[in-house]
Amino acid sequence: MPDTKTPTTELTSQYAAQVANDLERNAKEQERISAEIDALQEQLRALQHDHTVLTNVQKALGIADTATPPAPEETAAPSVPRQKTDSEPGAGKRVRAKKAASGQGDRAAKKPAAAAKATVAKATQPTLVELIRRHLTDQSEPRSAAEIATALGQAHPDRTIKTTVVRTTVENLVAKSHAQRTKQGTSVYYTATHTQEPTTPATPPADTQPETN
Repeated sequence: MPDTKTPTTELTSQYAAQVANDLERNAKEQERISAEIDALQEQLRALQHDHTVLTNVQKALGIADTATPPAPEETAAPSVPRQKTDSEPGAGKRVRAKKAASGQGDRAAKKPAAAAKATVAKATQPTLVELIRRHLTDQSEPRSAAEIATALGQAHPDRTIKTTVVRTTVENLVAKSHAQRTKQGTSVYYTATHTQEPTTPATPPADTQPETN
């Protein structure tokens, strides 16, 4: 008899332990589900509250709509007013097109005038030859082509004066005896040619003759 009771007791204790574990898991699962149900119910109450608020707002807007002009006028509005609104942008486009055309015409008319003014201005400006001759005449010491180009560029910033062009122009003046060239080492300097007008001796007047007794 004692041998049969011992296995039964051990089996009973195992079943009891397993049942206790299952009960504990069941209780924890119930707690989890209850917490989820509480959270879902809270969300449901919030949604129901929002639904009530939105319904009241919709009703309020419906009352406001009845206070406004009837809906048929709103549906009929697109027929005539849309033609006006559609025509207005077109008219605006036509006005803008006319303004753009007039602006282009004004610019086109201004271009010849500006070109004419530029031509007149260029015609009235002294030539590079004249500028170089004046510069050399005003200088008391010889000047190189680079120095002449620098001085003229500073005096006339609106003109593009290059050293090579100045050197060629001065050499042409030298060839025409309008300038003189002197060489110092490897550098070449230029001076203006000062021509003096021949002076005639003063003659006494014809009627002035010594008196004779």
